[in-house]
Amino acid sequence: MIHSGLQETFHLSEAHAERLRLTDGAFTAELVSESQERKLTSLWERATQSPYYSTQKAVAEQSLEALPVTPKAALKNDPSNFLRHTDAPYHKYYETSGSTGVPTPTPRLVEDSIWNTVSVATIWGRVLSPGDRVAALLPSDVAPVCDLVSGVAEYLGCTMLRAYPFTQGICDWDRLESLFDGYSPQHVFAAPGVILQWTRLLKRRGKLDQVRAGVESLMLLGEVSSRSLRARLAEIWDARVIDVSYGSTETGTIAAGCERDRLHLLLQSHVVEVLDGDRLSAAEPGRTGELVVTTLNNFARPLLRYATGDLVTVGSGADCGCGLGLPVVTVHGRGTESVTISGVPLSAGAIEEIVYSAAGVTGYLVQLKRPDGISARLVLERDVDFSGDPEELHETLRKEFAGVGIEWTQIVSVEELPQLNKSGGSQKNWKRTNFQWVG
Repeated sequence: MIHSGLQETFHLSEAHAERLRLTDGAFTAELVSESQERKLTSLWERATQSPYYSTQKAVAEQSLEALPVTPKAALKNDPSNFLRHTDAPYHKYYETSGSTGVPTPTPRLVEDSIWNTVSVATIWGRVLSPGDRVAALLPSDVAPVCDLVSGVAEYLGCTMLRAYPFTQGICDWDRLESLFDGYSPQHVFAAPGVILQWTRLLKRRGKLDQVRAGVESLMLLGEVSSRSLRARLAEIWDARVIDVSYGSTETGTIAAGCERDRLHLLLQSHVVEVLDGDRLSAAEPGRTGELVVTTLNNFARPLLRYATGDLVTVGSGADCGCGLGLPVVTVHGRGTESVTISGVPLSAGAIEEIVYSAAGVTGYLVQLKRPDGISARLVLERDVDFSGDPEELHETLRKEFAGVGIEWTQIVSVEELPQLNKSGGSQKNWKRTNFQWVG
């Protein structure tokens, strides 16, 4: 066995070399395809060490096209059946949030962490520079999100601060304000709900101007964030706001956000396909459906043709002005989290695009009446400095939703919603925290 230190050096050197090769070559299709083919060769060997894949004929034949889709339920029901038989010690142990069921154990080898970190740094390095001050307002426990930010910051030569404000006894909002005063971060990574709560508190304390002075970028991840919300935060913070990451604990990071606020598929790390009904096809521009990925950088637990459960639309790299050749992706949310209101199916993104288009709204709650869910009430959270007429706000949003066929039984607004809507810390379930059954 390679000594862990030598192993880490080896994989870091290989991942770094790939990053330079791809960036210097402007991510041409030929270069990306070369990386995929090289990694697929070793992936087949790893797959034969996984009980779930080892008995499948397509794996023996090394034919991805002949391999059936791996249902998400298969991994959830028996996670150990996907783990490789290896003597290598695990580097990290994580679990999924359990937002779609029971939490799934997700151990990682050192090479998992290194390759995922460098893959993401390839895109985030267009925003972060050596010596920049980074702060992560993200949980640092059984979820990998803060470790990813820290790993990328370290790799890129940035200074790193972990400061999750919902960690009682370690970092509350008062401590966070003090840290921002002394540290003055340039780039802040956080879940949208946490940033909204932080913004409200700073406004209430009259400290927003002071705290935002040194912030250049708000880097949002972990929850669906609508373009209208990012535009609102950019205006309030006078900073660039980017949706910087899409992926999951089990797959690693599938797409990363560039300086133009577009998510680019990390094709050097994944073979990406789209499932539309019964049709599974390459993730070509214009395709919409469930995202299916083959993870090229998963070493502890390979996943081949894994159905993520997420609905996406794929676009061309030319759709983004940053110059990257990698295709872009718009994430609509989990298929299981779509809801039907007034007979119209809606995702988190579709609702939030309208809600946050209105100035003065910092949160929302949908209340559905049991047992049929036909009666739907929208509760809005007004910003602390909201000075308009609440009834005008309600009427504006009523018309916006009516434009897409949604008729709310009632729209009301309150000064503050429960903390559960805000403290998910990038791992919360939309339907559990933004929906409430009543009556």
